[in-house]
Amino acid sequence: MTLPDLRKIVRARTSRGSVLHYLEFLPADYAYAVRTHSRSLFGNASVPARYREGGLAPVLLLPGVYESWRTLRWFADRLNEQGHPVVVVPGMAHNVRPIAETAELAQRVLDANDLRGVVVLAHSKGGLVGKSMMLDTDASARIDRMVAVNSPFSGSRMARFAPGKTLRAFRTDDAGLVRLSGLVDVNARITSVFARFDGHVPDGSRLEGARNVSVPIDGHFRILGHPAGRAAILAALQG
Repeated sequence: MTLPDLRKIVRARTSRGSVLHYLEFLPADYAYAVRTHSRSLFGNASVPARYREGGLAPVLLLPGVYESWRTLRWFADRLNEQGHPVVVVPGMAHNVRPIAETAELAQRVLDANDLRGVVVLAHSKGGLVGKSMMLDTDASARIDRMVAVNSPFSGSRMARFAPGKTLRAFRTDDAGLVRLSGLVDVNARITSVFARFDGHVPDGSRLEGARNVSVPIDGHFRILGHPAGRAAILAALQG
C-alpha cells in the first residue's frame, strides 16, 4: 500500500459523520451540554425581574428538549442589557410536551401580555415550536421573526434510534414534522444558524427560503457557548 492510499483511508475514516469524527467532537459537545443542563436542573430557576424591562423588541426564549430557558441565559442577559425585554414561558419546564401543545402554551404568554414585534430565540426543538407558533397560533401576528439554532426542521434520522416517544417525535417521517417542513410561507422570517456538522441532526438545519448561516464548528450544543457560534447568533438576532 502506497502512502497516498494510506492517506485516502485515513481521510475516509475521519470524514464528516464517521465514527472517528464523532469521537473527535462529541466529548467537547457533551461536556458543554452537561454543564448547561446541570445549571438548568439544579441552578436558580427564578427569572430575573429586570427581564421585564426594556424598550426594544421582546425576545421569546424557546429552548430545546430537556433544556430550560437557562440554556439560553447567556444570550438573554446580553439582549436584556441592550434594552430587550426577555420572555420566559412559565410551565414550559424542560420542553418535553408535544410541539403543538408547547406552541399554544407560549402563544398564551404573548397574547396575555399583548407583546408585539417579538423576536424568537430558539435552540433545537425550540425552532419547531417557534415555527408552529408562526404558522398555527400567532393569529395576531405578534412574532416578527425567529432565530433558530441547530433546529431539526426536517427531523433527524438519528431519532429512530432514540429511547422514548419524546425524542422519537423527531423522526423524518413524523407526520407533524412533515407538515411543518412542507409549509414554507413563514421561512423568509426565519434565520437558521447551524453548526458545520451536528451529530444530533446529521442532515443539517438548512431551511428552504430562510436565511441560512453556517458556523465552522461541530456539535449540537457547543455552538451556544463557542465564540463563533455566539457571534453568529447575536448578529442574526440584531440583524
